[in-house]
Amino acid sequence: MPEAAVGPRTLTIVRQEDSLGAAGDLDFAIELLQKVKAGAAGPTLRLYRPVPTVAFGQRDTHLPGFDAAARACRELGFEPLVRKAGGRAAAYHEGTLVIDHLEPHRDAIAGAKGRFAFFGELLAQALRTAGVDAAVGEIPGEYCPGEFSVHGQDPEFPQHQVKLIGTAQRVVAGGWLFSSVIVVENSAPIRSVLEASYSALGLDWDPATAGAVNDLVPHLDVDAIEAAVIETYGRYAQLDYAEFSTLRG
Repeated sequence: MPEAAVGPRTLTIVRQEDSLGAAGDLDFAIELLQKVKAGAAGPTLRLYRPVPTVAFGQRDTHLPGFDAAARACRELGFEPLVRKAGGRAAAYHEGTLVIDHLEPHRDAIAGAKGRFAFFGELLAQALRTAGVDAAVGEIPGEYCPGEFSVHGQDPEFPQHQVKLIGTAQRVVAGGWLFSSVIVVENSAPIRSVLEASYSALGLDWDPATAGAVNDLVPHLDVDAIEAAVIETYGRYAQLDYAEFSTLRG
């Protein structure tokens, strides 16, 4: 059994009802990772809907068009930020579900790639549970490309695949943070801001790869996908629940 599949005995689910702001949400994930590392918090699954944000990768900041890309984001109502993880620009808003999964681990670095594979498949299974034809793997021309992205297939046009979930990981001595963003609703603003920012950065991609769950299965919303994620995680660990306020002490 892969290291990532062993899982904790109990995983505490915490729903964050209100965003802390674009930067605040990202910063809190790092703060929480330090708590988990120090033993001040146990294995945790934090779920929230973010404010409109474009998270650029470190490499993006070195491109001559970065300042123009950031301006384009603001003009379209998205806050540009630079995340500590790798990859290229990714966009999200209130129609997406962000999942921060954190666990303590004595040798977190050793299982990093296995975690990408395992949790990518877990999240693809969650989408399949909700009725989406989903699989793990990079699709040609996708934004923020990754080997373990999760994509969906249009039931009426099987050749049309869209990226639905991007994942990133931060590992420190003593713990790990695995973050996933599921684009569920209202893909048009995300596609628009990515087109503007990637154009400014001079990066090629195919805008047709940017989509949302309800582009493929129209009746699904964030609540339905959150329920499917929690149900699927229930096969990974025993689940407990706590209020968000318990993480902020």
